Amino acid sequence: MSGGEARSAPRDTAAGPWRMGVETEAGRPDLREQNPWEQDRREQDRREQDRREQDRREQDRREQDRREQDRREQDRREQGAEAGRGSPWRLNTDPEAVRRDLSRLVLTLVELVRQLVERQAIRRMDQGDLSDEQVETLGLTLMRLEEAMTELCERFDVSPADLNLDLGPLGTLLPTDAP
Repeated sequence: MSGGEARSAPRDTAAGPWRMGVETEAGRPDLREQNPWEQDRREQDRREQDRREQDRREQDRREQDRREQDRREQDRREQGAEAGRGSPWRLNTDPEAVRRDLSRLVLTLVELVRQLVERQAIRRMDQGDLSDEQVETLGLTLMRLEEAMTELCERFDVSPADLNLDLGPLGTLLPTDAP
């Protein structure tokens, strides 16, 4: 055949070792025979696709397990609420209880600072760092501060004993012995 003539029929590709790169009956190159590594690449692609599919299934399973766990947790919360038990994640938002507890906390902190200042003042008086006038002023101020704390405790209906928070194995917050 010369370069200008059209082929009349595809080549016979069934015989001989020269099959690599020859046309098939349909007139297209036989890709399986054209590159000997093509099959390996296709096998790797197939394995990669299988791995991705397996990963996707595993991710779907985990997501379904998480949804099921969330649903069970929600059911437990609803059952607890129906049974009249408070959920451990809920706060008591009764305005009166919040006011009482907050005032107790603030008064406890103020009392702690007052006792620390009083101890520091006594330490400075014992060392002789203060003049007689400063000792008199400091004593008067500490007495007024103690009276103000007593008045605040009465106003918020909190006893001074309520201010001494129990810290479990650490003991109480405020010292019980007098300075």
